[in-house]
Amino acid sequence: MRRISKLTRVAVGVASLALAATACGGTSSESGNGGDGESKGTKGLAIAYDIGGKGDQSFNDAAYAGLQKAEKEFGYKTADIEPTEGETDADKQQRLESLAKQGYNPVVGVGFAYGPAMEAASKKFPKTTFGIVDSVVEGDNVASLVFAEEQASYLAGVAAAKATKSNTVGFVGGVDIPLIHKFEAGYKQGVQDTSGGKVKVISQYLTQTAEEGGFSSPDKGKAAAEGQIEKGADVLYAAAGLSGQGVIEAAAKAKVWAIGVDSDQYKQEALASYKGSILTSALKDVGGAVYTLAKSVEDGKPLTGVQTFDLKVNGVGLAESNPEFAKIAGLSAAVAKAKEEIISGKIKVKTE
Repeated sequence: MRRISKLTRVAVGVASLALAATACGGTSSESGNGGDGESKGTKGLAIAYDIGGKGDQSFNDAAYAGLQKAEKEFGYKTADIEPTEGETDADKQQRLESLAKQGYNPVVGVGFAYGPAMEAASKKFPKTTFGIVDSVVEGDNVASLVFAEEQASYLAGVAAAKATKSNTVGFVGGVDIPLIHKFEAGYKQGVQDTSGGKVKVISQYLTQTAEEGGFSSPDKGKAAAEGQIEKGADVLYAAAGLSGQGVIEAAAKAKVWAIGVDSDQYKQEALASYKGSILTSALKDVGGAVYTLAKSVEDGKPLTGVQTFDLKVNGVGLAESNPEFAKIAGLSAAVAKAKEEIISGKIKVKTE
C-alpha cells in the first residue's frame, strides 16, 4: 500500500547555471540483490533531467538547486544527466540503471516522462532508492514527489485578476496533458473567484505531446503570447518549462505582466533583462523535494510512497520578489486570504 505523507519544505537557493555536472561517485565492491553491480552504501544523489534540461530557469533548474544543496551539505559526489532529443523509454531506463549501477543513491527522474523507465529500473535495483517528480510510480524503493500545482496556480490567478487593467488575461500551457491541466484549472478558478467572473481567461497549449517541443521551444511560447496580447491579454501565466521564456520575452516587449512558474523567475539571472515584467511566479519546491529525499537516504531512513507537497507544508506558493507586487492595490491581502482559505479547506481548488 502506498504511504502518504506531507513533508516540511526545505528551502533551497537558486541554482548557479555556471556550475558544471560533477564526476561520478565511487561504488563499493559489494553487490546488491538487484541488477549487476548494484552498489551498497554509496551515498550520492543523481538526477536525470526532463525535457529542456538544465538552464530552463524553471523546473529542471529547481531540481538542480536541490542537488547542489545536498552536495554541499553531505559532501558527496553527485551527477546530473541531460536528456537527449527523441529518446525512448528504453533510453531513460538505461540512464537510470547506469546511475544506480555506478552507486548513486538516490536516483531521481525529473518529470512524469520517467514513469515507465522508473518502474522498470527500480525493480532491477531494489537496494537503490529512486525518486520521480510529478508522477506516481508503485515500488517499495520509489518515492513519488508530487505537488499541488493547482493551489499555487490559484494564487497566480488571484494576482492576475488584481493586476489586469483590460479584464483579459492569458494562460499558456506547454503540453496538453493532465499535469498542465492542473495549472490551468487552478489559475482560471483564482481569476474567476477574485474578479467575480468579470475577467476573461484566454488559454492555449503549445503542443499535444512533449516530443513536439511544448516544454522546450521559447519561440512557440513567444508566438502564443503575442497572439494573446493581440487579443487584449495584459497578464500572461505560462506553465511551459523552457518555452515559458518566450512568453516572458513577449510580455516584456509589449509592456504587460508575465507570471512565471516553478522557480522564482524574477530572480533568475538569465531572465534579468525581463525581470521588470515578471509580476510573480507560481512556486513549486522541486529543489526542496529532491533535497528532502536525498537527506532521508543520508539519514538511513529513505522515503518511499507518495510524498505530497502543498500550501500547508509550503511545498508550493507564490513569489513576491518584485517590489511592484506590493504596489498593486489589494493584491498582497487577497493572496494571503486565498492561501489561508485553501489551507483551511474553505476553498477547494479544482484540478481539471
